[in-house]
Formats: sequence, structure tokens, C-alpha cells
Amino acid sequence: MGELIQDEHLLRKPIDDRVSKDAFKTYLDRLDGAKMFLLASDRDALAKYQDKIDDELKSGRLDLAHDGAKIFAARVAVVEKMVESLLAAPLELTNEESVELDPKKVEAAKTDAELKERWRQRLELEVLERVAGMEDRLAAEAKKKDPKAKAKDEDKDKKDDDKNKDAAATMPLAQIPTTPEGREAKAREDLAKTYSGRFARLKTQGPLDAASDLVNAVTTALDPHSAYLPPADKANFDIAITGSLEGIGAVLREKDHYIEIAELVPGGASWRHGGIGPGDLILAVAAEGKDPVDTFDMRIDEVVKMIRGPKGTVVKLRVQKPAGSEETVAITRDKVEIEEAYARGAVIQKKGSPAFGYIHLPSFYGGKGNGQRTAAGDVKRLLNELKAQKVAGVVIDLRSNGGGLLFDAVEISGELIDKGPVVQVQDSRGKKEVLKDDKKGTEYDGPVVVLVDRFSASASEIFAGAMQDYGRAVIVGTGPTHGKGTVQTLADLDRATGGKVELGVLKLTIQQFFRVTGASTQREGVVPDIVLPDPAGHIESGERELDHAIEWSKIDAQQFDKVPHTWKTDVLAQKSGARIAKDPLLSKIAATTQVLRARRNDTKVPLAKPAWEARRKEQKAALEAVSPDVKELPPRNTVKPLADGKPVPPGPGAKTDDRAARWADGIARDPWIDESVNVLSDMTKP
Repeated sequence: MGELIQDEHLLRKPIDDRVSKDAFKTYLDRLDGAKMFLLASDRDALAKYQDKIDDELKSGRLDLAHDGAKIFAARVAVVEKMVESLLAAPLELTNEESVELDPKKVEAAKTDAELKERWRQRLELEVLERVAGMEDRLAAEAKKKDPKAKAKDEDKDKKDDDKNKDAAATMPLAQIPTTPEGREAKAREDLAKTYSGRFARLKTQGPLDAASDLVNAVTTALDPHSAYLPPADKANFDIAITGSLEGIGAVLREKDHYIEIAELVPGGASWRHGGIGPGDLILAVAAEGKDPVDTFDMRIDEVVKMIRGPKGTVVKLRVQKPAGSEETVAITRDKVEIEEAYARGAVIQKKGSPAFGYIHLPSFYGGKGNGQRTAAGDVKRLLNELKAQKVAGVVIDLRSNGGGLLFDAVEISGELIDKGPVVQVQDSRGKKEVLKDDKKGTEYDGPVVVLVDRFSASASEIFAGAMQDYGRAVIVGTGPTHGKGTVQTLADLDRATGGKVELGVLKLTIQQFFRVTGASTQREGVVPDIVLPDPAGHIESGERELDHAIEWSKIDAQQFDKVPHTWKTDVLAQKSGARIAKDPLLSKIAATTQVLRARRNDTKVPLAKPAWEARRKEQKAALEAVSPDVKELPPRNTVKPLADGKPVPPGPGAKTDDRAARWADGIARDPWIDESVNVLSDMTKP
């Protein structure tokens, strides 16, 4: 890894003492960024390694990683006893004091007594939050039973229920104590269970965890996207890229000392089997022909690894049902396709306007092998279906699309332009490659709007940038896109051991993207032609906000022919701006951003219950006064989803799989999609 990082990385930066010192700061943040475990003396003891990380990589002796892991495990054991003793007795919730939640504003604790005080304050805050959740739930139930309140405002009751869904899911109403003292005790009891399980897992390190923390500190000192992926992370990366896996089709999460089934994937093996369901705790896992393995205090990635396996094989789960009974269930593994990971389409009908097409593309996915779905193949199919329905234009929604496979972005661009260059790629040695669409003709030649946001990144920016440079589409968005203009490759580390040891892969930045104009998307992103209010404007995000982000640069432009069109972008922007100013929901976004931005900077929280409740009430009122509630407003459009493969059969106890209906309802109410369709409508007018 040391050789690859130094010789193949885009910057070709020598791994020296300077990089070592940068990496050491990152390593401490990875080890204990919240400053809730290590004392200042622990950090000082590790500081002797701060300019030696480069030497350790070259020698293969990662002493800092192993010493750091030992010190951290020892500190977890100390903190575990602190928390246990703090939660064993009632907490004082009337003291006039406050807790600072931003770790950058506090120093590492110097003594155990100081650290225990920090934990006391954090636990008091968590107790206040849990007690408030219980009291909200009780208030909502009391209001339900009040005939006058119910008759007066049934919709408000439903909203209260929605806001308390988390509390309802984790605690039955009958379990909520009726007295303040009882609720405080219940909150402490639940926290004690949660932290007990969390500490047990923190003390149980995987064989590659220590090395992973240190190597990733080094890669992060070069750029934000290079990273070491141990085998479990590599498996999850593959799932994200392909949108499928082989397993039982269940989403898992940690709960106290156990792993809990959070939900089932509709149509998956567990859904069809019916023997397990949300809320079940996994007690043991037995692979086919092997003895059961107890999962108590086991890390979630280890449990997932045991449960996943080749299609057609059987895995047995010993589960505890929510009612307390235990059962052993044998499930035959199958291929699980995560439908939300794939492109989906719909026809949107506005009153008095022609029909328009809509395609949501969550990532640029793909994989090897016959029958493997790809983003390019799915988008091509959807464009054909929309063209057959004679839509007047198409919105391609890339919001929150973090990228994926570069060649799929090039191929999708080729479906919309006649032919020509799409993107330029250059490596550290100055070697340049131009990726082109050589196929003459287009799959769809109608008007296109590409909808982006600050979380659209990488391949999304390549596609949006090409559409903008060619004049093929109007880019509509909430501001500049993320600005990830670099290319990563995966180096298989298992080859170094001849496959005898699973090491995972090294994801390494080796090239930089450039638009056909020669400008990089790095840091700057793609600036929309038409800017809409940003619901995430309070979040500091984007490549420009990341430490060690590679600088913007420019190379020579490519020769390409712009696509002729009839619309004028400045006129479209003026019309859009006039509509936004009159839109009651979109006009609230800027005010919401201001409130949330102020809240982000307010990191000191009072711990006296009256002051904490007053702050919570004030913040809630301020946000509700300006926050748009999409679900409160009537649908803006009629949406008809396009058929996507075979219908999902209902699972045991489920009436139907209504995901498509919920998805369509979200589109119908989405003001950003609505305005994108308005822009399309303007584009079609003479």
C-alpha cells in the first residue's frame, strides 16, 4: 500500500514527515474525534509517532496503529465503568449548567474526574431527550382520547403520531412510566443497555481495524477519496455499485448487545419465507453444515458476513421474537435486488400542459456478467418508454447521486447527443484520454432538464457538465454540485498474499476529470443554469469544504459541436425566478436555511430541565414557523410510474407493496421537480 500510495496517486507526493504529521492529526480524530475516551496524556504518549508514520508504512511495522488500539481499548474499559456508575443513580436535571457539543471547542480531558464529568453532562442530555420523547408520546395519546381535541383537529393528531413514530417503535405505550421519576429511571435503564452493548463492541477490534485506521489517516492526508477498504467495506462498496447482493434480503442494525432485523427487502428471501420480521433479534447464525455461532456482542459486519452467501445455499438463524419467544428459521439465500438503487421513470401530467417524462437516477451503477443491470441500460429503456408515450420533454433527476461508473455516464450522454467527446481524463504523468460517444444518432432528441443539488457528484457532474457544454439540456439545481472531479481505481490487495489472506482493496485517486471545455469539475462543480432554493443550504458540504481536496485546474478544450435549440437560458431563468418568488413553499426555504444555520452554530446546550425544554420549544417553534411541509400541500401534478420489472409479491401479513405509490406521491408533491417541469414547459414554447 505504501508503494501504491506514493507511486500511483494523482499527486505523486512523497510520503514523508510532512504527510506523517498531517496523517497523525487525522488518526487521532479517527480514534477519538469526540474526545470522550482518551486523556490528554494518552494523546501525548502517541505523539512520539507523529513524524514516523511514513517510516512505519515503509517497514510494515504499524506500531502506532497497535499502540493506539490498545490504549483506546483500555480507555473504553475505564469509561464503561464511569457510565455504569453514572446511570445507576438518578441524574440531577436542575443544575444551571450547559454542555458543549462541538468537540473542536473543547480540549481533551486531563484527568479521569474531568472525563467523568464530561460523560455526566452528555448522559444528562440524553436522558432529557429520551424523557421528552416519552412525554411527547403520552401527550399525543391523551389528545387522541379527548373528544373535543379530536373533533377540532384530527389532522394535527395524525401529525403528532408521525412525529413520534420513533418513540412508538422503540417503546410500547404501556412501558412508558406515568411519573417523572419513573420516566427518568426508564431513560437511564435504556441508556445503560445501549451503552453496554456499544462498549462491548468497541473493545472487540477486528484483525484489520487498527491498520485500517492508520492507513486511512495517510490516504486522507493526500485527498478525501483515497481509502483502504477492508473486506467488509469492499463488499458493501460492490453492493452500492451493482445494486444487488446474494443473501436473505434483510436490513440489520445494532440494538444493545444484539443485532436486530430493521426491515425486510420486498420480494427478497426473508420476505417470501415469512419466518422472520422487523424487531426480531438474531441470537445465533449457522451456515449450511456448520455449528451455530452466538452473535451476542458481535460486530454487525461480522454477522452480515455470516448471513450473506451464494444463491441457493441455506443459512439458519436463531431469533428472539418481540414477544420473547425464540425460533430457529432456515432461509435459502437468493439474489437480492435493491430496487431503490436503480433508475425509475414516470409520466408527469400538469393541468393544461402536455405530458412530461421523469427519470430518477440514484447512481451510475453496473456490474459484470450477463443480465447485470446497468445505469446506461436502464436509462436507455426508460427513454424509449417515455418516447413511445410521446412526452414533450424529460427531467433527469440526479439529486444526491454521488456518482459511480464513469463509462455509464459517457454512455448515457451518448443517448442524448449525436456524437463527440464527453469527458477528458488526465493522470499524474500528464497522459490524457478523451472518452467519446462514437455512436451516431440519439435515443431521445426532445427537451431535457437535468436536476442537480449540492450532493450530485463525480459521474453526475460529468453527465451534467457535458449536457451543459453541448447546450443539450438546461441544468436546474439548488447551487453548484459537489465538485468531485477525480477518478479512483481499486487495487486488489489479496493478490499480494496469493489469496491466502483477505485484505480488501485500496481505493486510490489516479486521474482527474475535465469537461470538454477543458475546465475541471474539481472543487467548482457544475453551476446550474437555473438556481432554485436550497433545502440543505445550512449544511457545509462540497469538495471545497473538505480537507486536502485537490486543487482546480484546466487543460486544453476539445473540438465539439453544440446542439442547436430554440430556448434562451436567461429568459428561462427569469421566468423561473418569477414563479419561485410566488411559490409559498419554495419561498420559505431561505428562511428555513437561516434558522438551521443559526442552530448549527449554537452548540452549547443547557442541562437544567426547564431551560432545556424552553430552548427545545423555542427552536421547534422557530423551525415550524418557516419550515415547508410538502405533505401538507395538495399534489402539484399527476404522476404515473412506469412499470419496472415484475411486481413484488406481498410478504406475510402485508397487504401490498406500496413503495411505487409512495414514490409517485413524493414526486407529485416535490416543488423542485414541479419547477423543473415548468422549465421544460417553457422550453417547448416558441
